[in-house]
Amino acid sequence: MIRVVIADDQPLIRAGLATLIGAEADIEVVGVAADGLAAVSTAQQLRPDVVCMDIRMPGQDGIAATRALCGPGVEDPIPVLVLTTFDIDDYVFGALEAGASGFLLKDADPAVIVGAVRSVAAGNGTIDQSLTRRVLREFTTRRQTQPVTAGRATELLTARELDILLLLAQGMSNEEIAEQLVLEVSTVKSHLARMMPKLGVRSRLQAAVWAYQNRVVEVPD
Repeated sequence: MIRVVIADDQPLIRAGLATLIGAEADIEVVGVAADGLAAVSTAQQLRPDVVCMDIRMPGQDGIAATRALCGPGVEDPIPVLVLTTFDIDDYVFGALEAGASGFLLKDADPAVIVGAVRSVAAGNGTIDQSLTRRVLREFTTRRQTQPVTAGRATELLTARELDILLLLAQGMSNEEIAEQLVLEVSTVKSHLARMMPKLGVRSRLQAAVWAYQNRVVEVPD
């Protein structure tokens, strides 16, 4: 059972998301919060598999709350899926930098939202398809002005880890990567677990962004 906390300052949206997500047989909504501070305290108390986080909330916004739950330095991070009505670039970048495992617009199809919850719970990142290319291009451009301290991927990663990173950056799931490389899914997960600390990232989504940022793969047109 996937346990979820929903954080949104609008009661109707909280109720709608709870009804939508909680209707799935394999998902349980275990808590709700109306602001960022409550989202952090509720998630830390209940330890859900996923927090569905709004961005614009009173008290503490969703980006700050995300950083508190899964940002750099958090020893036992809780995965966050950001759901917002706004596709403003600064919000997207802020969510990624804060450690979010996924970013979707609230007007996404219900099946996409449910699928994103499952994907994040499984350790896979997700991002709204309408934003993917723009986000990767803009994120990469912004980061090019800053020094890359991680070094080249070929110096950091084994050959197999690099293979996996390249496929990950193409949006493949663990299962698809395993099939492509003729590996067990558990082996792919083990490689990912060893690879991400080397890159200084906390999620598959951040690993994919790292690959584009460091020109391991080219940003799609």
